[in-house]
Amino acid sequence: MADRSPTVVDPAPESAVEPADSPADVGDPEPAASVRQASETWESLFRAQVGIMQRIRQDPAFKDLPIREYDVLFNLSRCPSGWTRLNELNHHLLISQPSLSRMVDRLEARNLVRRRPAATDHRGIELALTEEGRALQRRIGSGHVQRIREVLAPVLDPGEMDQLKALTDKINARLGA
Repeated sequence: MADRSPTVVDPAPESAVEPADSPADVGDPEPAASVRQASETWESLFRAQVGIMQRIRQDPAFKDLPIREYDVLFNLSRCPSGWTRLNELNHHLLISQPSLSRMVDRLEARNLVRRRPAATDHRGIELALTEEGRALQRRIGSGHVQRIREVLAPVLDPGEMDQLKALTDKINARLGA
């Protein structure tokens, strides 16, 4: 959910970046993407994400809770045991560990999350939603998914949404996300 501009370097001409023995030359059925193609794909994906986030942030539900704080509640709502370690939660967010710690302080002060020493390692911290946090996440979440549909449905038909999800799932699986 970061709003930072992508780091895209204008690649050298294709001939300068493609090796002489590209996979297409050795009989591989799927030639590797060029640097230019990968760069353009990344930028398109990033720009789409930024455009979607700009529209979603206009959702009135985020007047009660900033979208980044909602993201913490959402990720906590997906924990099967109800608890997760702070450092594990941080892997799902695009903020630094110190920023997350300060955010958790604010959420705890609002009685939306609670913390405890980690069960297996008392140096670590585990987090969970409070009942109030769960209720707020559900309330914001129900409107939030409707807003996502309002943004995507006019652009992508259901088959295209399935294709896009399959592609992003493939990326996430490869990255271990």
